[in-house]
Amino acid sequence: MPSSNVRHPIVRQLEMINITKSFQGVVVNDNVNLELSSGCILGLLGENGAGKTTLMNILYGLYQPDAGSICINSQPVRIKSPTHAMNLGIGMVHQHFMLIGNHTVAENIALAYTETPFFFPQTEIRGKIKTLAESFNFEVDPDREIWQLSAGEQQRVEIIKAMINGTSVLILDEPTSVLTPQETRDLFRMLRRMKKKKHAVILISHKLEEILDICDEVLVLRKGRVAGRTNLDQVEKRDLARMMVGREVAFSVNRQPIAHKEIVLNVEKLKVFNDKGLTAVDGVSFQVFRNEIFGIAGVSGNGQKELIEAITGLRPVESGSLKINGVEITNLDPKTIFNHGVAHVPEERIKFGIAPGLCLYDNCILKQHHLAKFNKPPFLAYGRIKEHARDLVSKFQVKTPSLDIATGHLSGGNIQKLIIGREISEKPALLVASHPTHGLDVGATEYLRHQLLDIRQEGGSVLLVSEDLDEIMELCDRVAVMFQGNLMGIVDPDVSRKEDIGLMMAGTPAVSKEPG
Repeated sequence: MPSSNVRHPIVRQLEMINITKSFQGVVVNDNVNLELSSGCILGLLGENGAGKTTLMNILYGLYQPDAGSICINSQPVRIKSPTHAMNLGIGMVHQHFMLIGNHTVAENIALAYTETPFFFPQTEIRGKIKTLAESFNFEVDPDREIWQLSAGEQQRVEIIKAMINGTSVLILDEPTSVLTPQETRDLFRMLRRMKKKKHAVILISHKLEEILDICDEVLVLRKGRVAGRTNLDQVEKRDLARMMVGREVAFSVNRQPIAHKEIVLNVEKLKVFNDKGLTAVDGVSFQVFRNEIFGIAGVSGNGQKELIEAITGLRPVESGSLKINGVEITNLDPKTIFNHGVAHVPEERIKFGIAPGLCLYDNCILKQHHLAKFNKPPFLAYGRIKEHARDLVSKFQVKTPSLDIATGHLSGGNIQKLIIGREISEKPALLVASHPTHGLDVGATEYLRHQLLDIRQEGGSVLLVSEDLDEIMELCDRVAVMFQGNLMGIVDPDVSRKEDIGLMMAGTPAVSKEPG
């Protein structure tokens, strides 16, 4: 970034020394030490709930440590608030973007800029946006409203917000969890430019491939403590996984062939509109069988979201038909569709997957509170509900200090594990899983993939939407590819078809609609 934008001393060296933090008696960070120099990209790696985000929230001034200290350029500092952190040259982009949807890009950035002039601020803000965009070689339209932007475009706005006040240390919390592969590549190009300009970056992640791709060094946390720190030219993927979870991790699964005869989901000539009233799903037809994991691949924004919302009752169907086990469910409400045996792990887990303000045990029975086993008329049977919640927390390794905690206080990965456990618990005929491993660490991802295969083995079926092509290839019996609301084809997920699937994702129809 040009020096004219830097109002604070450059952070050449940053140290967090013996940082300890507890919540409700649960130690989240336990004597953690972190060092960072300018021009370095440091990966902060760990399982869900390992304390990564808490540590960075301390550095950003959102939390105060119970013990330990922070030094910038060898000088001790007590970071009192995010504003104080920004004044010290530290910026943070959170996992869930903090933007005002019905305001423009320029208006959102003006709210973060500490020197926004009172009169006619537009000229100065536009100038700052242009300078930063040119410096890091990406495009941002100051006049577009936030709701009109893709996740990658919104992230660029968040980065400009963080950098506009002269930030020299940028913290990114799970920055690729909502990005397409192309947007991820664009982000990494931007980070490499920042590194060349002597900015420092802390990248919170549990994606081993990304850490190995972009970072210079990695600090691994496990259960709140430092499990190791190393240069990335000295380790491999398996080494990092072992440091994260304390054991060997299997990166592949064994999917045994099973015959498919009984149709569970039948989708016929489905047409669905998006939020702007435009066609998002255009005459799509396919079937999902019992004992099958059926994958839907494609770049985000090609109708997958609207298709899933139509199947689960969250979006009206304009025309066409949806049937579960031969029963028409088109345009029924979500509760009724659930009662017909359709469970749903949504893409937007906070918006559609939980009630953030309710206790964890209440969230364990969302959509299920009417079931007899959770009722003791005229009241809910909270004893049985809490026992059910304890079972889910244990089985799906949800890290929480208490069943009474508001679910919104859990880490994103632990929320995802809770949702998946809840949806699987009733053994649905069809599990609709939209990006289920987004936000999960390598150990939890391994566990979840085996859970999906268990559903298949036990006679259930799974409709899996994912942008992770390796995941699709490993788990699915058949793969459909969506492009601009249409199915480009349905193919077998063997290695020889991987290039075909990639071409289909770019709009090239398959040679054959069905395998074999």
